[in-house]
Amino acid sequence: MVECPACTKQVQPSKINDHLDSGCQTHILENPPPPPPPASSSSPCPPPSGTQTNASVPASQKRPASLFFQTPSSKRHATAGKVLAPLGNGVAGAGGAGDGDGGSGGAAKLNGGVKRRFDEGPGEGYPEAEGARTAENKPAREAGPVAKRTKTNRAAPLAERMRPESFDDVFGQDLVGPNGVLRSLIESDRVPSMILWGGSGTGKTTIARCIAHMVGSRFIEMNATSSGVAECKKIFTEAANELALTGRKTIIFCDEIHRFSKVQQDVFLTPVEAGTITLIGATTENPSFKVVNALLSRCRTFTLQKLSTEDIQRILLRALEAEKTATATPPSPLLDEELLAYLARFADGDARTALNLLELAMSLTGREGVTKEDIKASLTKTLVYDRAGDQHYDTISAFHKSVRGSDPDAALYYLARMLQSGEDPLFVARRMVVIASEDVGLADSSLLPLATAAYTAAQQIGMPEARIPLAHCAVALSLAPKSTRAYRGLNNAFAALREPGVAGLPVPPHLRNAPTRLMRELGYGREYKYNPNYRDGKVKQDYLPDALLGRRFLEDRDLGTEVDPDLAAEEV
Repeated sequence: MVECPACTKQVQPSKINDHLDSGCQTHILENPPPPPPPASSSSPCPPPSGTQTNASVPASQKRPASLFFQTPSSKRHATAGKVLAPLGNGVAGAGGAGDGDGGSGGAAKLNGGVKRRFDEGPGEGYPEAEGARTAENKPAREAGPVAKRTKTNRAAPLAERMRPESFDDVFGQDLVGPNGVLRSLIESDRVPSMILWGGSGTGKTTIARCIAHMVGSRFIEMNATSSGVAECKKIFTEAANELALTGRKTIIFCDEIHRFSKVQQDVFLTPVEAGTITLIGATTENPSFKVVNALLSRCRTFTLQKLSTEDIQRILLRALEAEKTATATPPSPLLDEELLAYLARFADGDARTALNLLELAMSLTGREGVTKEDIKASLTKTLVYDRAGDQHYDTISAFHKSVRGSDPDAALYYLARMLQSGEDPLFVARRMVVIASEDVGLADSSLLPLATAAYTAAQQIGMPEARIPLAHCAVALSLAPKSTRAYRGLNNAFAALREPGVAGLPVPPHLRNAPTRLMRELGYGREYKYNPNYRDGKVKQDYLPDALLGRRFLEDRDLGTEVDPDLAAEEV
């Protein structure tokens, strides 16, 4: 007979696979034979001469079996004065039972061969071995860890304590709402591999943990900033063994998955495609740029929306009620609806930021004589801006389009927003040099030297003084007349080069350079007319290849000819 690694019951060796396939319900030996007695001096194989056997040791000198190699349940029975079952071929130390391979009941068989922390309860980590816990000792075992976890929970930040455990408490995300697509998949127990894309504080980690609470799969949480390929491969191996042994799937939640390089992301391809694991990746960056296409094709991408001010207010109200229940004290009257609305606007769609601000405000209300204005003055505004992410490109795009639209107020707002958030001032200055030629262009050619001078000034003096010449240039570009004539002409030339045969047209012979005698004999530059030698520099001479003669790229107009229907409606 053998011991089942899942339920620790005795099963016939030939039936162990059928027993596991049945979910540990069949082929169980109800009355297994007792283990063989310890070896004695009457054994056919007596111990070597000079060896003192267990039977020959006086009762006063006998030592109990080491409690280190017993389950927690056995330890409790030992302390209660109950007789311990023999380990291996006798007591520890008599037959090598303590090293884990000296007998059938040694350390290798602890908890049915399943590794598990002793402080884990049901539902945590691996399944609890049946019969390992009894009703009378359950409270004694859990009292310590539960109290410890409670103290740890109170020490955690408010944002962590208020993290929802079900989709009903997740606000502002229709994906997990009553009719949400993702919620319907989870409730029907069809968890696909997915990428959750959203800004900070939109609920990516919360949704992943809610999924872990709802499904019966094994859940592993990791962060790309502190994990490597070796750890991932180890987790994949454990997931494959778990699936083969118990049929239980493994969900891996990888936070900040965009921090993995593309080579590191490739390690997920095989286990995700084979169904060994279900991957839930979270990222604040655009997955199209930061996640390899092969992994994207194996996952569904869900976009989390930025939380509205109303959603943030609901989260703050929920946090206040929870704190009131936990501390049994009402919140300060300063934390009224008006202040919560202020904090919600302050958070700019980030629930974590809002809860951190609320926690700060709650600590400030404990001081004597503090007013609501004091609380507001103590909060420091941090702009939601990522120099390496979408906000970087979105904000500079808004700045450029504001200048193009001749709106100096909007241009100054976006300029201040970028500089306040730590954007590189030379990055902004370079964009204004481009604007001077792309959008102002021929309408006022003096703006290009001004933009170049602003770049040089920013480079030489640095921040914070560099903000002044940058603002000077931004306003001048906004108020200047606009002409895209040169920019459109260049684009027309590039469009012509994409036509078949145009890019390889030969240069007319009279325009070719003739530095050698052979080239001059071939007629290079022979019929070229040097314009400065003629009155007003005017000559009759072609410059385009013959196939493009008469083709015009530079248009006569500075701007377009379309009429904005909204503007036309206002004029009427």
